Amino acid sequence: MSEAEITRMKQKTTSVPLGTLIGRELRNDKVEQRTIKYGQAALAKKGEDCFLIKPDCQRIPGNPLTSFSVFAIFDGHNGISAAIFAKENLLNNVLSAIPEGISREEWLQALRRALVAGFVKTDIEFQQKGETSGTTVTFVVIDGWTITVASVGDSRCILDTQGGVVSLLTVDHRLEENEEERQRVTASGGEVGRLNVFGCNEVGPLRCWPGGLCLSRSIGDTDVGEFIVPVPHVKQVKISNAGGRLIIASDGIWDALSSDSAAESCRGLPAELAAKLVVKKALSSRGLKDDTTCLVVDIIPYDHPILPPTPRKKQNLLTSFLFGRRSQNARSNKLSAVGVVEELFEEGSAMLAERLGKDSPLDSSSGLFRCAVCQADQPASEGLSVNSGPFLSPASKPWEGPFLCATCRRKKDAMEGTRPSRPIITA
Repeated sequence: MSEAEITRMKQKTTSVPLGTLIGRELRNDKVEQRTIKYGQAALAKKGEDCFLIKPDCQRIPGNPLTSFSVFAIFDGHNGISAAIFAKENLLNNVLSAIPEGISREEWLQALRRALVAGFVKTDIEFQQKGETSGTTVTFVVIDGWTITVASVGDSRCILDTQGGVVSLLTVDHRLEENEEERQRVTASGGEVGRLNVFGCNEVGPLRCWPGGLCLSRSIGDTDVGEFIVPVPHVKQVKISNAGGRLIIASDGIWDALSSDSAAESCRGLPAELAAKLVVKKALSSRGLKDDTTCLVVDIIPYDHPILPPTPRKKQNLLTSFLFGRRSQNARSNKLSAVGVVEELFEEGSAMLAERLGKDSPLDSSSGLFRCAVCQADQPASEGLSVNSGPFLSPASKPWEGPFLCATCRRKKDAMEGTRPSRPIITA
């Protein structure tokens, strides 16, 4: 198809006037009065951590009523290039996967899939550079009282709400601690084991081979293997208008402090001072053994200068057992402060067919489709459904979207260990 035909197809898309979109926001009473205050602190050991702070983004450019905020931590390894690349490109890749002209509620729902597409696209683009660095990512989007967190690796995000209830919004993708990820890596063709030094007993944490990475998910790591995937765990919650505090930090913090102790160490302090205190407490506990980066983000009622204090309620033994701290990687971990936090969505599957939905962005009149990952328009004859599989397989549904371009389809197959092998030549 010619470039002129592609241009004409794009021009057919009806745009929604700015005034109409603003009117929708006001009529639906979607403007939620809150303010964001944040602080950041870091100490470098290897200089491979990056962070992103963008408190004043807008869903509709030029309309401050549609503002949202983004905070992220990128903990690099084997160099800083992957962390820098993700910091510079991930947000744009996520936003490009969200349709234009939709309401706030639709935007928040589309964000869940857009985060998956954005992470995978960023990984593909970085690997095309031919560099071998990698990075964890914890990426937080705050819109009103709704918090959406996407993460790969072991940089963590916790939520501290009224009543002193601390909740984990991420899942650690460390092979040592995550049996489900170990099973996925081995099923995709990787090997999991400890380091064997000169024939001695195995030492250190579990790693995947080839490469020896301790993580099962990251962006980058071209030299390790495609079974190290960039598909993020995504969790979306809504807090009450009493507000809450997020602590987003690299593993230099969490290797020294539990979620509860990090939250308790800085309650009642302004965000900027709180971030410094969390880093200081981690250093006093363990010393500077790794890059240590911390962001503290307070989501505050509009008329409050600081986050209201959160005294911990007294609990009896039964209450402590039911609502106390739970396993970090428990998939069933529900946010337990009734009336304070509502869990809207959680999904951690590494399978793209389970993460990208069934929408089919195919224009039947032009024959063009939009890749669900990279958002490139291509002729339908050149793409494959994310649900297509081996011929005559009962699980194959090639007519069912979403569709992937050839490059993104190869990435999907490689991540799932289904990339076709070279034909065997027999005499």
